[in-house]
Amino acid sequence: MLTINQKLSQQQKLTPQQIQYQKLLQLNAMNLEQRIKEELEINPALELETNDEIELSLEDLGEKEEELEKSETESEEEVDSAEKEEINLEEFMHDGDVEIFKANKSEDEENYQLVPPKFETLTDKLIEQLHLSELNDNQISFGELIIGNLDSDGYLKRDIKDLIEEARELDEIEITDEEAYETLNTIQNLDPPGIAARNLQECLLIQLRKGKFEPYYKFLAEEILTKAFNDFVNKRYDAIQKNLNMTVDNLKKAIEIINKLNPKPGEGNIISEMANQITPDFIVEKIDDDWVVTLNDRIAMSVTLRKEYLDMLEKDKGKRKISENEKEMRKFLKEKIDSAKWFIASIQQRRQTLLKIMQAIVEEQRDFFEEGPKALKPMIYKDIADKVGMDISTISRVVNGKYVQSSQGIHELKYFFSEGLSSDNGEDVSNKKIKELIKEIISNEPKDSPYSDEEIAEILNEQGIHIARRTVAKYREQLKLPVARLRKQL
Repeated sequence: MLTINQKLSQQQKLTPQQIQYQKLLQLNAMNLEQRIKEELEINPALELETNDEIELSLEDLGEKEEELEKSETESEEEVDSAEKEEINLEEFMHDGDVEIFKANKSEDEENYQLVPPKFETLTDKLIEQLHLSELNDNQISFGELIIGNLDSDGYLKRDIKDLIEEARELDEIEITDEEAYETLNTIQNLDPPGIAARNLQECLLIQLRKGKFEPYYKFLAEEILTKAFNDFVNKRYDAIQKNLNMTVDNLKKAIEIINKLNPKPGEGNIISEMANQITPDFIVEKIDDDWVVTLNDRIAMSVTLRKEYLDMLEKDKGKRKISENEKEMRKFLKEKIDSAKWFIASIQQRRQTLLKIMQAIVEEQRDFFEEGPKALKPMIYKDIADKVGMDISTISRVVNGKYVQSSQGIHELKYFFSEGLSSDNGEDVSNKKIKELIKEIISNEPKDSPYSDEEIAEILNEQGIHIARRTVAKYREQLKLPVARLRKQL
């Protein structure tokens, strides 16, 4: 049998303004600019600040508010109470000390959009070279199909037979197997050589045969790549010497030639580099003996309330009666100005929060900015949250996806947070510092007899840092450093 019960409960919910602030807080500098553009499109009460614009201070807005309130008092008997509420600016002009947000721009600075220069992609360069070859029209069309199937490193991972079948059936390109392989060979010898290779061995051999090297050692290098490629990849130099009957000096010179070849001829496309360009959100500079934090928000557009909208609210203040159309108009104006005011306030609060958290990070990691990565201290989100009196979730939103530029380079804010290991002197050591030590140990190890993970752990233990071999292996893999056997050199 169904019964109806009443239950009283409390729920914690965020207001729309709080949700807006939290969303703005997690945006980086570039995304903030895009968000401001979107808000300008949907809210007519916001506008870009121009050089000749009359600035509206909080005092000016307060005077307008008082005039409007006085006008409403005079016509109080004939104006409905709901109408008074709609034109009362008290609730959104004095919710707090809200300053109109303006970006740090000089008065004579022009507003303009930078137009990115046009760059020629690797694909464009290859197609241009292909059209200059002596191949026929069908081969050129098939060559464009090959180029379009190259991966980011410049390799052709698809089977050439599948491409031939696709060209004949889907693209209706009449091409023989012989012409197809001739086209592939032509592309592989374009600039950069080795492009469209089907594996590493083929890529290196193409570059070797086209390169200008001393003939004898070039021959030895080709012998290694064709007859002992697996031994070369795994750095089994003793096996290469034995199987190919080479001296140590000849083997060393042949491998020097191979090491000059490019294993990824398609890597380093300038367009992908631009797409991954990092714009720092903070700039940390040392002025005298203090580290000063600056929020890099100059790229963000300066927005302010549209003065015309406030004037429209004041325009008919002497009227004793207000029509329904005027009532709806004032309601619309109030809603838009209210929304604009909260948006500006959220941006201002975002700036204050970001600066407060970044300053706390700089204070905690002052040694890092003075001395570099080796001086990085272990630190977690809770440390900063307790220091600034904010929630851990707020710290997480600020840290995520934001970067800081300093004399030590550009680092993601997450870089400054890490767990630590205890040392003999009683201090905790950041795992990032340990990684730097591992990198330094490997860079200074004997090239012909590199240290194993166990030996690296022993060296760190001698320095007072107690660490297990498996932890060294984990950190080495995170640093993308190969195992000892693959680091061996002649």
